[in-house]
Amino acid sequence: MAAGPQTGTFAPRTSVEQVEEGHELAPKFDADGLIPAVTTDAATGEVLMLGYMNAEALGLTIATGEAHYWSRSRACLWHKGATSGLVQKVVELRIDDDQDAVWLRVSIEGSASCHVGYRSCFYRAVEVAGGGPSLRFVEHEKTFDPRTVYGDAPNPTRL
Repeated sequence: MAAGPQTGTFAPRTSVEQVEEGHELAPKFDADGLIPAVTTDAATGEVLMLGYMNAEALGLTIATGEAHYWSRSRACLWHKGATSGLVQKVVELRIDDDQDAVWLRVSIEGSASCHVGYRSCFYRAVEVAGGGPSLRFVEHEKTFDPRTVYGDAPNPTRL
């Protein structure tokens, strides 16, 4: 289970006005101590991934300028690119109106963000018209071979 907010790391949430219009970072983590993080390429605007951060990951992202997440599948802190070298450098970090979601605009050291080998984790489109939902690849080539990059490390995808 993810760690909850660390006392003293972020401002306490004291009023709607403070949260929506103030200058204090007072994120609202969910019951598991997580906040969703949408990550896009700073140069193109392309959505690269959706991850989650606990208070420690958000704090480390702010302190280091590199994206850190909480891996729900592995139940551990995750410095994006520590294994693959595909580090996400934060160009800008935004928080939404009620401070319960973050948006990272990043530059990538390398050409991809997805552990499957594609540039974006959103490499397939869902066909919504017709005989039922099916998937269509919008990225047709992997930018790297996951077996070469990750070796025999366990795949984070869980069934």
